[in-house]
Amino acid sequence: MKPIDFPVLQVKMVPAEKITANDYNPNRMASPELQLLRISIEEDGYTQPIVVYYDEQQDLYQVVDGFHRYLVNEMHFHQPMLPVVVIDKPLDQRIASTIRHNRARGTHQILDMSQIVCRLLNQGWSDDRICKYLGMELDEVIRLKQISGLKEAFANHVFSKSWEEFEHRITEEE
Repeated sequence: MKPIDFPVLQVKMVPAEKITANDYNPNRMASPELQLLRISIEEDGYTQPIVVYYDEQQDLYQVVDGFHRYLVNEMHFHQPMLPVVVIDKPLDQRIASTIRHNRARGTHQILDMSQIVCRLLNQGWSDDRICKYLGMELDEVIRLKQISGLKEAFANHVFSKSWEEFEHRITEEE
């Protein structure tokens, strides 16, 4: 087993205006929960840093996890600096990381999750890899692919050959 990293031990403060949302997070927070998060930050402070990826070309920090903590600051607190930990991973691994963080504590919109599954498939991920790294069962992945309505989502799917057995039996019976 590979050693576990501890990015949480490398928290740094960055300007809030340099933090941006990602374009793939399917997690949504209802107004009561968002209000509760505001209260939590008000009462307890920032107990968890925002997980980000640093985009050197744009000199911006893209949120991997913690968008709602960032949003509450933008809406209510206007703190000029926010605590972050930086992870350096390619896009497909950041998407998987976001989903893992969310699924450990939140809910997802089905259509958005369907789009995520298709996006990862387009990035070359297999159904098995999606299952393993996003914590899904195969039937859930298949349902999400069906929701998308995209034939590309099933392009590399191995289908059962049971119809061949059925045709064989019919021929024998005749």
